[in-house]
Amino acid sequence: MKYGMDRAMRQMARCAAAPQLATLAARLAARATALAGALVLLGGNAFAAGLNADQATRIYNRVAGIPPTAAELAQMLAAPDPVTAALIATQDAAFYNNTIRNMAAPWTNRDQSVFVPLNDYTATVVGMVRDNVPFNTLLSADLVYIADSASGVPAYSTTNNDMYQSMDDNNVDLKAHLVSSPQSALTGIPAAATAGIWTTRGGASAFFINGTNRAQFRFTMLNHLCNDMQTVMDITRPPDRIRQDVTRSPGGVSTLFLTNCIGCHSGMDPMAQAFAYYNFSYNVATDPLGAAGQLVYTAGQTQPKYHINNTNFPQGFNTPDDSWTNRWRTGPNEILGWSAALPGTGNGAKALGQELESSAAFTSCQVTRVFKDVCLRAPVSGGDFTQVASMIASFQAHNYSLRQPFAEAAAYCMGN
Repeated sequence: MKYGMDRAMRQMARCAAAPQLATLAARLAARATALAGALVLLGGNAFAAGLNADQATRIYNRVAGIPPTAAELAQMLAAPDPVTAALIATQDAAFYNNTIRNMAAPWTNRDQSVFVPLNDYTATVVGMVRDNVPFNTLLSADLVYIADSASGVPAYSTTNNDMYQSMDDNNVDLKAHLVSSPQSALTGIPAAATAGIWTTRGGASAFFINGTNRAQFRFTMLNHLCNDMQTVMDITRPPDRIRQDVTRSPGGVSTLFLTNCIGCHSGMDPMAQAFAYYNFSYNVATDPLGAAGQLVYTAGQTQPKYHINNTNFPQGFNTPDDSWTNRWRTGPNEILGWSAALPGTGNGAKALGQELESSAAFTSCQVTRVFKDVCLRAPVSGGDFTQVASMIASFQAHNYSLRQPFAEAAAYCMGN
């Protein structure tokens, strides 16, 4: 496909985000703070001018995945600095149709595969990057990107993926034909209950389907804070909000709960309570894969899935509503860098999304992933970590436009 999987094998290795150690967020955040003042003095660009044709071509390839035309190359060589030159490459349709799409695709499914159809989750990420929508609203915005009227595809539906499948089938240019819309206007879900990519149909069909809604939290930690549950385990948090379905004696061994299970559930369950009113509903008998399912929001009514297997430990927590608390604001996971401007507690998915997307871990995750995607390696040297910290500060200074770290990473890794 012109705008689909032509780069998938190469980009799958580049885009799949491996979990990062929690300490990385703090290290990079500290360096970013120290560098912020210097970046302001330098106008947000610490790279000197003097780009040559080989470097410009390499930058364009790393950003867009294709070489520049002669006109684009000339424009890059005339740019005052490499970052400005790299931003030219982010205007190419291939940057959105391939680079950003293939970066986002693994976030939309539990297998973390890039080989998945386009859906509203991926399209929303692409649109946000194109339009410089602050990326730190990814988990809370009342926003979804759909095809415009000129695309000739079916209308957006809450019960199927036909619009996006048709865009795939017809090689519709995502840069040219995506338009933004409030989720609430299309889905009927109250604006206060929308939560960015969590409440897109693609996000709901992957992570609100069946189960206990813990998957939505776990994959958010993995995809957007670059930490899987193993790296944030904390057995020092109280267990009183752990649900009834978690046995306190797995395999008849209570010490296993105290030294393992509690480490994830004592922090996760109080936050995943924010999803108590959400479910991806479908007919299991006639539609076992949920192809015709849709997101359901039951305001004020906890979904039955929160009470399954309640006999495993009847004395456990019985979820009454969607109130949540972040107990990781103290203890070892304080290092994830929670915002002092937020209370660390609230109701519903939108408020939880704001809590997670405002953390230092969320910001460093996006920037580190971009560095790996563009430079084809993880940061390893002192210079690399300094560069990532600089990119974090610049990302924040540019109102969380994700195009900026792409440009700065490409300039840093342009070679001699």
